[in-house]
Amino acid sequence: MFGLPWRRTRRGPYGFARVGAWNSKVLGAVLARQCYEAGLAGPGVTLPEEPEWVGLRGCLCRQADLESPWLHHWCGAIGMVPFYHRKVWEAAFIAQAIWEAGLLAPGQRALGFAVGQEAMPGFLATHGMEVLATDLDPRDPRAARWAATGQHGATRAAAPAGLAFRPVDMARIPRDLHGRFDLVWSMCALEHLGSIRAGGTFILNAMRCLKPGGLAVHTTEFDLDAEGPPLARGGTVLFQARDIEALQRRLGRAGHEMLPVDLDPGAGLLDQFVDQPPYGEADRWPLSRPAETPHLRVLVEERIATSIGLIIRAKR
Repeated sequence: MFGLPWRRTRRGPYGFARVGAWNSKVLGAVLARQCYEAGLAGPGVTLPEEPEWVGLRGCLCRQADLESPWLHHWCGAIGMVPFYHRKVWEAAFIAQAIWEAGLLAPGQRALGFAVGQEAMPGFLATHGMEVLATDLDPRDPRAARWAATGQHGATRAAAPAGLAFRPVDMARIPRDLHGRFDLVWSMCALEHLGSIRAGGTFILNAMRCLKPGGLAVHTTEFDLDAEGPPLARGGTVLFQARDIEALQRRLGRAGHEMLPVDLDPGAGLLDQFVDQPPYGEADRWPLSRPAETPHLRVLVEERIATSIGLIIRAKR
């Protein structure tokens, strides 16, 4: 019928496995759409004008957060729609942590790593913060993959007052940045440093950029299987529970404090849905990619991953 993919062979480009994955994306989109129509999230939800204190700690991305007033507020403030997407959650998590720490205020100094095209630098600058946004030098060969997809920070539009850009390699933070900032942050970047160990080392080194008692907020990829084989090396690595515990110990030995981390994955229906490729490659498939497919959990090399947020206080 109409040349649809299930008429191809199992070995063809539209084999049964991929059709099954596509069907799950369509069903997930239906579930998300029902939640949007119920007013739980999405483009029609009310966005509170004032932030709400929730006592945020480290945690995983969960459906309940994306349906919560605190997250909806930051979507309105940053200019996002509260879709069921872990990147929306990450931005709101960082903003909530900064606000609860009392740092979203004029005169506070912030340093962002591997900012790409994220909205956080401009958002912080509009609140009067002095923001230094960094990314790889565009001449660095490693920057090519990000520049090719329009995700590199050097291609950012004109910056608002209070926002400056500087090329910085996360693996080699310059000494002249040490001790100058009230806040450092990164959003889903440290998992691309080549290994779990390198990601943790970046977090430790970034703490040197903070003033005594300063705040660090990071989001990264997290493997929901605590006992499975690790994805500890490669272009994208996944932190497991034991890696977070080891990082907490490393930070403690350096005199820093990681706030407690809640690894509860959530009990929502969309917390159980795992998005699968293709994500942005809809042009490679003869059907239209369902735009509402939830993206709280994702398949990464046969592992189920989500986003985790970490909040760390520098030693005083």
